[in-house]
Amino acid sequence: MSITWLKEMFGVQKPIIAMCHFQALPGDPGYDIEGGMDKVVEAAKKELLNLQEGGIDGVMFSNEFSLPYLTKVRPETIAAMARIIGELKNLINIPYGVNALWDPIASIDLAAATGASFIREIISGVYASDFGLWNTNAGEAARHRVNLGRRDLKLFFNIVPEAAVYLADRTIEDIARTTVFNNRPDALCVSGLTAGSETDTQILLRVKKIVPDTVVFSNTGCKLDNIEAQLAHADGAIVGTTFKFDGVFENPVDKKRVKAFMDKVKSIR
Repeated sequence: MSITWLKEMFGVQKPIIAMCHFQALPGDPGYDIEGGMDKVVEAAKKELLNLQEGGIDGVMFSNEFSLPYLTKVRPETIAAMARIIGELKNLINIPYGVNALWDPIASIDLAAATGASFIREIISGVYASDFGLWNTNAGEAARHRVNLGRRDLKLFFNIVPEAAVYLADRTIEDIARTTVFNNRPDALCVSGLTAGSETDTQILLRVKKIVPDTVVFSNTGCKLDNIEAQLAHADGAIVGTTFKFDGVFENPVDKKRVKAFMDKVKSIR
């Protein structure tokens, strides 16, 4: 898959896609029943505006606080996410994607309903994970995208999932090579162990070397002091935790941190 679409979509080389993390939603163990959906929507609005005003290139909406995650997302979660994005849509002025953790079919459903341009998911492979045995069906996801009339929807394949290990003994080069050959992903995402954990630059280098014509994103752990090294090998980065106050996952977005990070990225570009 050619990498030319990346600049066409985001308007820059090596774009930074920021995560807009939704608070826990109806049905999630951490949902604030008293605050309700109005509180969730208002929090998401503040996150989005701070990210955009900080200068990010794209945004991905995710149910990051739906812990513990499901590998088959429930309908009430997708309904809630669609409501939030629908209420924010008039405020969005950059390309946006969605990530319904961890269910590619539900993410495609959500993208079709909201007009999102891309999804990031675990779409291929079998894993032993904190969420149990994690199986996938890439062929089903590819067909579902077509059946919903979204051939244009970009699929970002996370090939090094957080909190999981590939069930077979395969090198990252073999995984990247066969994922690209069999599934034609629009992008590959390479992660650290958990959200906020730095992606190994050597793994990024190995993946990019074996699939030079496929977009490769650094998926976790990008920070002000390592983004130059990450972008030396990756075609872009997906960034969440470092944009939070004090770089803490549970905190809201700090616009000053976003701006400082993006100023550094722009100097690199």
